[in-house]
Amino acid sequence: MKKINIKYYITLMLFVSIGYSCSDSFVDVEPTAANSESFFNSEQDYQDALIGAYDLLQSTYLNVMLGEIASDNTLAGGESATDTPGIQEVDDMTHTPLNAQLRDIWNWMYAGVNRANYILEFKDKTDFTGKDVIIAEATFLRAYYYFELVKWFGDVPLAVDKRIQFGEQFNIDRTAKADVYAQIEADLIFAIDKLPYTQTTPGRVTKGAAQALLGKAYLYQDKFDQAATVLDNLIQNGPYDLVADYNSIFEEAGENNIESVFEVQYFEGQGASFDCLQCSEGNVAVGFSGVRAYSGPDFTSGFSFNVPVQEVVDAFEAGDLRKDVAILDIVAWATATGATYGTGHEHTGYFNRKYIPRTRGSNAQGDRNLTNPNNYRAIRFADVLLMAAEAFNRSSTPNDIKAQAYLNRVRERAFGNANNNIAATGTTLYNNILDERRVELVGEGHRFFDLVRTGKAASEINGFVSGKHEVFPIPAIEIQLAGNRWPQNPNY
Repeated sequence: MKKINIKYYITLMLFVSIGYSCSDSFVDVEPTAANSESFFNSEQDYQDALIGAYDLLQSTYLNVMLGEIASDNTLAGGESATDTPGIQEVDDMTHTPLNAQLRDIWNWMYAGVNRANYILEFKDKTDFTGKDVIIAEATFLRAYYYFELVKWFGDVPLAVDKRIQFGEQFNIDRTAKADVYAQIEADLIFAIDKLPYTQTTPGRVTKGAAQALLGKAYLYQDKFDQAATVLDNLIQNGPYDLVADYNSIFEEAGENNIESVFEVQYFEGQGASFDCLQCSEGNVAVGFSGVRAYSGPDFTSGFSFNVPVQEVVDAFEAGDLRKDVAILDIVAWATATGATYGTGHEHTGYFNRKYIPRTRGSNAQGDRNLTNPNNYRAIRFADVLLMAAEAFNRSSTPNDIKAQAYLNRVRERAFGNANNNIAATGTTLYNNILDERRVELVGEGHRFFDLVRTGKAASEINGFVSGKHEVFPIPAIEIQLAGNRWPQNPNY
């Protein structure tokens, strides 16, 4: 199989994890099999546990979708103004500590942390050839989950090389964001040293993925010199490149290609329902973003969430070949193909073409809208180039020549020529780079966090309140379960 086949191993279901249950955040399970005596006695045990740690990556579909909806790129959409209230609230910047979707992000990311820490807690128990790579993969995954947590919630509880067991929440404080980032940096530096640039199984973490995430973590902290160094090293020495045809990136045949630095693997072999979205091995956000009541070529229907607005459509310059790949103009498409469709709440006429359901076979079980196999391109080489361009432009000793070169490498593919290259410097170049990030990465979940980290969110997002909405509220139930010892984020 071309992807990591994520399975729910019974042994992994037995260790205590934060945020695994749909109803309870802390789950107290009697450890009858997966304990230190009977587990981690062979390479296969470590591999099985690692697959369990990878599994929670699939739940980041929600992070991606809400990262767009919270931004100025898209509206919540859906069937009505009351369809999935938590999503509507994030769109309107009216979310509270009772928001169900934000609690899901908290729970699922901490479940990922706990699964990675489960491996690292017993990393010294059994020796075998190649264990250092498994430990490095687990360490990367912990950093990845913590990066998601810190960018969504700011200061968060930090556990290293041990699981957070039920009851321990009463003795754990929220850790300062700077200290969480310090741990993320340390984990990624460790992983970079141990990981290869290529893995035999697509979807496994590589040195390049660790370098890219480290560069991103530096960028989010305004550590531009460090970001420039690590990203430039990746660009110069890594095995990645831009694919020639931008359109091919988001189709099944384009999965795990030379531009994919890190990609979350999905497949349609497992069913799911709205009672357990996490039971799906498919990309749930794809069905949510599909065209309502669609009938026609190439695509299948969905629930019409996450609809692009006119402003982001207009952000594409004339001649930009990415526009029709990123944005489906349903009126123009229906006119050209005879397709029919319905309209939902906040219908704009546009859909996120990168991640809407494609026509496929009949292998899916359960609700087909919840089992789409579209991989999520979590870190693309184009993103690396644009992050490096920004880092060089904002370094203590700016190198705008290199920043221009990396920016224009992305633009030359976008236009098919060098006629639209940018020669600006300084602040103008900086704004050009940010504009380019918007159109290159639209629909991929980065926009809200780009606006926050660059201080532009208040001027671009309707309803955004400075001093409040830079982070999301800690779910109220988590504070209660911690004995009310954790302070809530400001102004929630």
